[in-house]
Amino acid sequence: VSTQSTGDNITELDKLTNFHGIANSFEQYARDWNIWYTSNDPEEAMLPGEWGNSCNELQRMLIVRSLRKDRVAFCATSFIINNLGPKFVEPPVLDMTAVVEDSNCRTPLIFVLSSGVDPTSGLVQLADEVGMKNRFSALSLGQGQAPLATKLIKEGVKEGNWVYLANCHLSLSWMPHLDKLVEQLQSEEPHPDFRLWLSSNPTKGFPISILQAGLKMTTEPPKGLKANMKRLYGLVSEKTFSRCKKPEKYKKLLFTLCFFHSVLIERRKFLQLGWNIPYDFNDSDFEVSENLLNMYLDEYEETPWDALKYLIAGVNYGGHVTDDLDRRLLHTYINDYFNEDVLNTAFYKLSSLNDVYYVPKDGPYQHYKDYISLLPNVDHPAAFGQHSNADITSQIKETHTLFDTLLSLQPQVSNVEGESTESKVMSMAQDVREHLPELIDYNNTLSVLAEDRHSPMGVVLLQEILRYNNLIKNISRSLTDLEKGIKGLVVMSEDLEEIFRCINEARVPAMWSKTYPSLKPLGSWTRDLVQRVDQFFKWAQTGTMPLLFYLSYFTFPTGFLTAVLQTSARANSISVDSLSWEFIVQILDDVNITGQPKDGVYIKGMFLEGAGWDKKNCCLVEANAMQLVCEMPTIHFKPAEMKKKTGRGVYSCPCYYYPNRAGTADRASYVVSVDVKCGSSTADHWIKRGTALLLSLDS
Repeated sequence: VSTQSTGDNITELDKLTNFHGIANSFEQYARDWNIWYTSNDPEEAMLPGEWGNSCNELQRMLIVRSLRKDRVAFCATSFIINNLGPKFVEPPVLDMTAVVEDSNCRTPLIFVLSSGVDPTSGLVQLADEVGMKNRFSALSLGQGQAPLATKLIKEGVKEGNWVYLANCHLSLSWMPHLDKLVEQLQSEEPHPDFRLWLSSNPTKGFPISILQAGLKMTTEPPKGLKANMKRLYGLVSEKTFSRCKKPEKYKKLLFTLCFFHSVLIERRKFLQLGWNIPYDFNDSDFEVSENLLNMYLDEYEETPWDALKYLIAGVNYGGHVTDDLDRRLLHTYINDYFNEDVLNTAFYKLSSLNDVYYVPKDGPYQHYKDYISLLPNVDHPAAFGQHSNADITSQIKETHTLFDTLLSLQPQVSNVEGESTESKVMSMAQDVREHLPELIDYNNTLSVLAEDRHSPMGVVLLQEILRYNNLIKNISRSLTDLEKGIKGLVVMSEDLEEIFRCINEARVPAMWSKTYPSLKPLGSWTRDLVQRVDQFFKWAQTGTMPLLFYLSYFTFPTGFLTAVLQTSARANSISVDSLSWEFIVQILDDVNITGQPKDGVYIKGMFLEGAGWDKKNCCLVEANAMQLVCEMPTIHFKPAEMKKKTGRGVYSCPCYYYPNRAGTADRASYVVSVDVKCGSSTADHWIKRGTALLLSLDS
């Protein structure tokens, strides 16, 4: 059960009144705790020892939260059902007719948009039903649309029209003006039939006063492959279904197109293991692709696979995709679903799940809809080419989102009973200060390096020392100011308030995160900082490069890798542009590595996500159940003159600085792609798994 983060959680839990002794029980009932921890639904399983009978529902939730974060949402759902009733966890069906009846001419009606849902068609249908079709105006906001929107509202107020302004989040600069128009409605006498409909993505720029004055609605997008495919077949009429001159090809490829679209949308649930950047693929992508499919099949005798794949995946869906590795995934899927075998193989399999997802035999329109209705309601990760662990990873991320939201809603007041918030923060700040590493002597390092200070590796070392010294000074200064602020000796500035909040919630303040990105909680982050500085302290003291480098300890690992290439280029008198990497994963343990490699560096401390590693055969294998990451053996990064393209049986595995693979606007997370052997599976298999190397974890 032991990981650093779960160990920290249990230590903290043991301090609470009703949990004294729980830490010791892990030695006492080690086997029972292991069985509980590895069970599929631990929230339902009996807790080991006396804890099974002594814990109420909320206390059980705290234990689940400490050890199995992936099950917290299930616990919370059960807790709400048991204490408040099932209606609080079942999303109600949106009855727009009832919404209109509840509203009046002064109340804006606001759709809070969620991914993959467009309320426009439902609104047009409602206007038709209540006889407002000819008095209904819709406008999508954006650049230059503000004067027209103002005109439509003023006309609607006089004539009793319905006005629908879509995508308010695209016109935030006009929102203050809209706020004034809504305010005027309260004092004017609008036509009783007038209704103002608005839609917007959740955004801080939307006026709060409009939200307070209006009725808010949201609809959840259909969840699961079955629900999405059902909806897509609803968009294709029987007339459209029958129009193609090559029906035997069209019917099969329409089915794989629907499956392709549904997989792209639903893959978002796996978060970073799904897409590096979440994309809003929508119905118009599907409709355009369906038209292209029909047109090209009619036009050509031979199926133009390359043209179809390029237009559908490269241009149409690919137009949304901005990340190169996401584009690689998109092309992997289209190659699976658009090929000659789809047409020639009976019941062509669309996933590794035998007899679940396949292309049904030819039949009329209703035959396909009937087949879709037989698909499972809950998707197995294998339908997307994912491992069952991928569900656990996404559930843990959902739990973090839930906790972050709950913390943001918590009132910032002192605790009346027991320890006050101020004294708790003082104690935690003192703990951080005690563990803060010493500054590295920059001038001494210059003397130790002597001539090497101008070498690529010397320059990298000096830059890293400067960055870490600045960070340590920054932390020390802000902790001193915070202490004075809590004691009332200085005014608590906005920055100090933020640091106070973060330390109270065991988060790393944004001011401290500027040197390098990390998702670790404060305790783990402080321990990690000590280890990072230690690598450079030892290097600076001796002037001798470490035998094994932790790539994650560099604030800019790409700068370090470039320095290694430059060193090799100078040593071999060749151009640095002609060098790339050869990656040799070590079979021997680190203790057997006794000297620097002749060329390049040994890199360790990398974690493999979305796969396991076979040390004996030096290749990727499937991860064990509950094994979300595994430590990668040391890799020899060896500069080599321009290699050929990655061959068969090799997976080009992306390496990221931290679990947020998309990075931020200021800083990319992607570092380098490491070639590793695929093992018994293909490279496409690992692409769908979202397999990647991480330099640091979030715990």
